[in-house]
Amino acid sequence: MPTSLQYPFSRRTLLRGIGVSMALPWLESLPVWGDETAKHSSSQPPVRLACLFSGNGFHSKEWWAKGAGRQMELGKVLEPLLPLREKLLFLRGLYNAEALIGGIHSCQTGNLLTGAHLSSGGEVRSGTSMDQVVAQRMIGQTKAPSLVLGCEQSIAALHKNYSMIYSSHISWSSPTTPTPLEIYPALAFDRLFRDEVGRADKSVLDSVLAEATGLRTRISQSDQRRLDEYLSSVREVEQRIDQAGKDRRLQGWRPTLAKPDMPRPPDGIPQDIDQHMRLMADILVLAFRTDTTRVATLKLNNDHSSLRFPNLKVDYMIHHLLSHSDSADWLKVNQFFVQQVAYIAQKMDQVQEGDRTLLDNSMVLYLSSMLTGNHDNQQLPVVMLGSAGGQIQTGRILNYLGKPNRRMCSLYLSMLDKVGIHLDEFGDSKERLGEI
Repeated sequence: MPTSLQYPFSRRTLLRGIGVSMALPWLESLPVWGDETAKHSSSQPPVRLACLFSGNGFHSKEWWAKGAGRQMELGKVLEPLLPLREKLLFLRGLYNAEALIGGIHSCQTGNLLTGAHLSSGGEVRSGTSMDQVVAQRMIGQTKAPSLVLGCEQSIAALHKNYSMIYSSHISWSSPTTPTPLEIYPALAFDRLFRDEVGRADKSVLDSVLAEATGLRTRISQSDQRRLDEYLSSVREVEQRIDQAGKDRRLQGWRPTLAKPDMPRPPDGIPQDIDQHMRLMADILVLAFRTDTTRVATLKLNNDHSSLRFPNLKVDYMIHHLLSHSDSADWLKVNQFFVQQVAYIAQKMDQVQEGDRTLLDNSMVLYLSSMLTGNHDNQQLPVVMLGSAGGQIQTGRILNYLGKPNRRMCSLYLSMLDKVGIHLDEFGDSKERLGEI
């Protein structure tokens, strides 16, 4: 009998790779470790992550929350989220230390999801953003690793020696690469649904079969017979999965939609900003419902934005200039942005996934790069909706003002944990927020 393998082999690895309830059979010449059952059943919906952003902060007196659960009260900016208050987490006092350096828009946005130091002098460097850390770990699990959407074109300029690329991007695929931003609804739709999806189940089974075949040369003859029987059973399962797919009888969790339930948007950019934002919101929810991606970023506008809002009869001044007031029109624009967040969350909450909803199985983060339009980023406006599949207790207010650990990147470390990514540090933090 050949000597046993020089490394431990896990039954659980094969089980996870196959995605069915079939363990590696006992083999006399193979020491096997890690025979625990998997923590999560394949029938459980995945956790999705959405990061939503609007620039230039909010009305200085109307971004607040108090109370808890059904009794939670929200300031006028956040009133569109009142129906969702039991599924909401209001986080006060978090800040981004590196964003305090420049005191200008571009210094406050380009590292919002990275916590990294921003280069100036014509060089563009931030860090890999939290959403893209998740996306890069999910490559191969969904058709698109992530969806990065916007409703305003990038700004090509310098401001006080900093590139305005920082004001235009919150998602970064690498420290020197802002993730390409799709602002055309039709192209975003095409990216998700026009080309053919790869056969993920088939490739997973093939990789398991290849791994199991490699073991054959290193085990005894009696074990080889056992393994041959095992491989035959895997082939049988493969055929059953293939047939079940044709019959639409696959077991376990499945997306609530198999194909888009909305028509392809027309080419170009909608003339009306409210239509533009609503289309992007619909595409984001559709991407989650069809499991085309589990990571999405939607930048409703730039920091230092030039958008106007004729739909609100507020088209006499661009967004950036309007942000330096606390007028009734500024509040109206604030509420318009929060209405887009509420629309996304409510659509997700209407999709039932077992005992929970799509929103329950997600983390929807909404934030801006400053609390108010006068560049105040000593604390940031942060709201999260959804419980990451029951992992987060919602209907709460968490106040970190005056606490030693109030870094945004501490929140990101906690959020990464909820999608199974456990890092020792991220950005400028090595601590988690214990209450998340």
